Amino acid sequence: MKSELVHINTDSLREALLAARLHNPFDYLGLHKEQDDELVARVFQPYAANAWIQTANGFESMRRIQDDGIFEWRGKTLPVRPYLLRIEENTPMGAVRELYDAYAFPLQISDHDLYLFNEGNLHQAYRTLGAHPVAIDGIAGIRFAVWAPNAERVSIVGDFNRWDGRIHPMAVHPHSGVWELFIPGLPSGTLYKYEIRNRDTGEILIKTDPYANYHELRPSNAARTPLVENFVWQDADWLQKRAGWDWLHAPLNIYEIHAGSWKRHPDGRFYTYRELAQHLIPYLLEMGYSHVELLPISEHPLDESWGYQTTGYFAVTSRYGLPEDFKFFVNACHQANIGIILDWVPAHFPQDTFSLARFDGTALYEHEDPRLGFHQDWGTFIFNYGRNEVKSFLLSSAHYWLNVFHLDGLRVDAVASMLYLDYSRKAGEWLPNKYGGRENLDAIDFLRELNIMVHEEFPGAITLAEESTAWPAVSRPTYVGGLGFSMKWNMGWMNDTLTYMKFDPIHRRYHHNELTFNQLYAYTENFVLPLSHDEVVHGKGSLLAKMPGDAWQKFANLRLLFTYQLTCPGKKLNFMGNEFAHGSEWQVSKGLDWNLLEHEFHRGVKMALHDLNHLYMNTPALHQLDFFAEGFSWIDCHDADQSVISYLRRAQDGSFRLIVLNFTPVPRVKYRIGVPFSGSYQEIFNSDSIYYGGSNIGNAGWIITTGESWLDFADSLMITLPPLAGIILAPSNA
Repeated sequence: MKSELVHINTDSLREALLAARLHNPFDYLGLHKEQDDELVARVFQPYAANAWIQTANGFESMRRIQDDGIFEWRGKTLPVRPYLLRIEENTPMGAVRELYDAYAFPLQISDHDLYLFNEGNLHQAYRTLGAHPVAIDGIAGIRFAVWAPNAERVSIVGDFNRWDGRIHPMAVHPHSGVWELFIPGLPSGTLYKYEIRNRDTGEILIKTDPYANYHELRPSNAARTPLVENFVWQDADWLQKRAGWDWLHAPLNIYEIHAGSWKRHPDGRFYTYRELAQHLIPYLLEMGYSHVELLPISEHPLDESWGYQTTGYFAVTSRYGLPEDFKFFVNACHQANIGIILDWVPAHFPQDTFSLARFDGTALYEHEDPRLGFHQDWGTFIFNYGRNEVKSFLLSSAHYWLNVFHLDGLRVDAVASMLYLDYSRKAGEWLPNKYGGRENLDAIDFLRELNIMVHEEFPGAITLAEESTAWPAVSRPTYVGGLGFSMKWNMGWMNDTLTYMKFDPIHRRYHHNELTFNQLYAYTENFVLPLSHDEVVHGKGSLLAKMPGDAWQKFANLRLLFTYQLTCPGKKLNFMGNEFAHGSEWQVSKGLDWNLLEHEFHRGVKMALHDLNHLYMNTPALHQLDFFAEGFSWIDCHDADQSVISYLRRAQDGSFRLIVLNFTPVPRVKYRIGVPFSGSYQEIFNSDSIYYGGSNIGNAGWIITTGESWLDFADSLMITLPPLAGIILAPSNA
């Protein structure tokens, strides 16, 4: 649309407008020049009785054309620009309101932004598309923009126009597929959607804005125009410190939570973002966590999806408050030196008809062919990573959360499903890539671009891949052929460890390799050791329920499991409730059973993990070389008969800790282990301590080396191993 006055032919355009099929409303509505240089201004107000337009002579009456709601003004003198309209409603009360004509304002989006968007390189598309408060020629309003290249007509609908798609049709930018319109005077918080007519089928779709930053509360699903915010960030010190954060060598201890079920009010109400700041942050500090990972808080319609079926890739869910409230939460975490990681879902999106699915009547964000575009396991659509505009959408979503909300990292969900074209598919149910292989080349390129963007634009921010296969170099830089993630979840460690722990101790001797195999690949990636939400749902039971034996043994096994996790190479992650031995598996519909802490055994597990967390965070030998082979060495990995393993963890300065784990309920007296240096050692942690609910068997005082060599060590210790427990020993010079 050009801002200058042009000659037009009106008959067919009027018919298209009335039929809600007008492709470019600026061709007919607004101000135009016709024959003999006569000026004509047209507005469409189907619910108006009368209309006036502001000119240099004041308000002049506009002529109603038949009964179709179109009003015209003709004259030789330009109206005041932008011109004001006065509308008398066709109601018994005849209310009169004044508004500026939306079609008196030119399009605003630059050709450069559109070029970058269509090229797949607009990383801040959320500033271009969606709804944005702007002022044009001094007039405030909302500028809307949406990508719908296969539409004949796109309109903005809401309460402000009676959800009538004829009233605010948008104008399309040629060759880009982006539609735009500025509606002056529209207030913040206004509900709206897009009404889209497909150009081939005539199908009418009502869609929520993919770029909206706030939605109404479920089960309703309209977007809201951006709210007025007065929030002032106070986390500059944190961001500066993060930029220099050496995450390769620093401790990373993640508490994974679902915001709606960590705690709830007695009447079942969710905690708000501000209430979470008040209650969660002190708990994180008490327990010794460095980061909190939020299951998706991007908008989603179904509570039971836990947020993984996202419909608002730029919208904080309204379940827990406003976007400004979430900023408050993030700011408070940063002021307490706690980082925030968001679970982010670029692998798939749900079939909900109001959202991305067949957005303009075609497979726009997904593939048309279900062999590429439909995820059979989850009943969701797979993004078309080869379409540039989809890539701009997803990269911009990642950028949005890190930039607008100052988040410190993204845990990317279901990466394996993105990498393989045949993921969870039988022969004949998938299509090979151009080389005949099963790798999703477009997804690989997208993930690499994502990680390059994050690491370049957000210093110190991290990306974590939930990737369950043997895909190589997931957490290696893109310039050496890797995918570029900071870290990868070690699903192999998790599966092997939990499999081993489920065995009755009498049988564990036959499965010793489940504990030791991990060291064969432990340094091929930057691994996180996850005991996540996925392990305590869908009939799997809680971690406590997986443990064998009677009640005492179950709790002892769980304390032993955490001792192994917190001393094994790799960064740490635990799902909420693990830390106090939650009895039942996680249920999204209610808060955790915090009343369990009234019982000694549950309090004991919490205290044990509290102490382990703080040891991990404050002991360089337990975290500094998590990703490096020189940070770990076996003392003895062969004692399968007694189900005991022992190993050393080292720091860069050579300091070390000894870890010995006994996976049977049999105490081991005078158990010999080799040590790297002669001298005295002290037990600094014992998961069998009476303080944790254990039997209090252990090693008091200093333990002196015997002077006898053992295995590959020149000296050794004789120690007492408590049942189903782990101990950590430190040398006297530590």
